[in-house]
Amino acid sequence: MMRYLLPMPWHTVMLVMVWLLLNGASWGQFVLGVVLGWVIPLLTYPYVRGHAPIRKPVALFVYMLRLVYDIVVANLDVARRVLLPNRYLKPGWLAYPLRIQEPFPAALLASSISLTPGTVSVEFSEDSQVLYVHVLHLDDEKALIDFIAQRYEQPLKEIFGC
Repeated sequence: MMRYLLPMPWHTVMLVMVWLLLNGASWGQFVLGVVLGWVIPLLTYPYVRGHAPIRKPVALFVYMLRLVYDIVVANLDVARRVLLPNRYLKPGWLAYPLRIQEPFPAALLASSISLTPGTVSVEFSEDSQVLYVHVLHLDDEKALIDFIAQRYEQPLKEIFGC
């Protein structure tokens, strides 16, 4: 019965928090956030059923904080690179070898990479073994692969138990 009324409780909490961060904290916004945080998961649950369950919600929260930090740092780096003459940019393509095989965590990895300014996830290979990424400034391909594996993919594997 509880699963029917509140199918995705962590999504509800996250939606309410994001709503309050975007619209300011007031009682009216809190009530609206709770209503949206309840209705949206209720309507979308049939479409996300079957994805890998979140095994470590605290690790997910830490991951989100790390991602926000990386987004801020990458914004500053991209702004610095864009303001400098273009001869300092070295755009490139990266073929990132995926170790995650579950579709939902792999999509979260691709989204995390795209959310970080200076990188864009372009597509998965046909066999879903490689994620192609465009990078605004690529100095060391191996270092970037190691960074993505350690900073994003390994925590996602832990969160989802992949």
